[in-house]
Amino acid sequence: MEGPLIVGIDGSEPSLQALDWAVDEAVRRATALLVVHASRWERYEGHHPSFGRDRGAVQQYAEHIAAQGAERARKRAPELKISTEVVPHDPAAALVEASRDAGVLVVGSRGHGTFAGLLLGGVSLPVAAHAQCPVVVVRGNDKNVQGGLGQVTLGVGAPERASAAAGFAFRAAQTRDATLVALRAWRCPAHELPDYPTEDSEAHVVRAENELTSVLHDPVARFTSVPVSAVPQEGRARDVLVEASALSDLLVVGARRRRTGVGLQLGPVGHAVLHHSACPVAVVPHD
Repeated sequence: MEGPLIVGIDGSEPSLQALDWAVDEAVRRATALLVVHASRWERYEGHHPSFGRDRGAVQQYAEHIAAQGAERARKRAPELKISTEVVPHDPAAALVEASRDAGVLVVGSRGHGTFAGLLLGGVSLPVAAHAQCPVVVVRGNDKNVQGGLGQVTLGVGAPERASAAAGFAFRAAQTRDATLVALRAWRCPAHELPDYPTEDSEAHVVRAENELTSVLHDPVARFTSVPVSAVPQEGRARDVLVEASALSDLLVVGARRRRTGVGLQLGPVGHAVLHHSACPVAVVPHD
């Protein structure tokens, strides 16, 4: 049985945007929603409640944030099963721990903080890197966050590690009645270095097409109602995916595990799309 969809909130505008997205996603998935607020959030994001540091007041403030989030969620989806939890821990650590029992974990791109120039917050990045379940970082342009563009984009990496991300992307496309666009980036040195000897790019294209076919074979058979477009595209993977995100309701990428078992190791592509995507990004762990 799939765990609940969990959303972490801190009362900031990005977290409320994530909450709205999470409510809609829980409705699409027909699953319960758990609204989590870590009560030490303000300490780690550079904001303190105006009433001081009294532990009871901080607890009251934390419960107020969680209750407000639940009320907002109920107004958006009265039929949804919603619960709240206030956790007296560092927010990133608390959400990573909560991910053990979650189906999907949702966070905003940033929280309360004093570093306005940061592209990604101090909670969303470590959560995306270490959670035990798929993590959606809600970010990007309003039209992409609100959905309705009719496209879910899957960034296809190494075929032997792509099945979890592919399954997540197909399900997301199915619940949205959207087209699934699977992108496999490839690069040809001859096209990047003007003095490099001429190289035929056909072999690169064929390899990318074969990798797409391998990754899509099983989910296409399972999700027969999902329209699929498999696209081998020349370029750096991060650039190809960020460009595609402008036309997407959701961008899905995989994340590899460290062999040490400590958690997820995000590569350069994962970092790039989390910082620059024009739409929400789902980071799906694989073994």
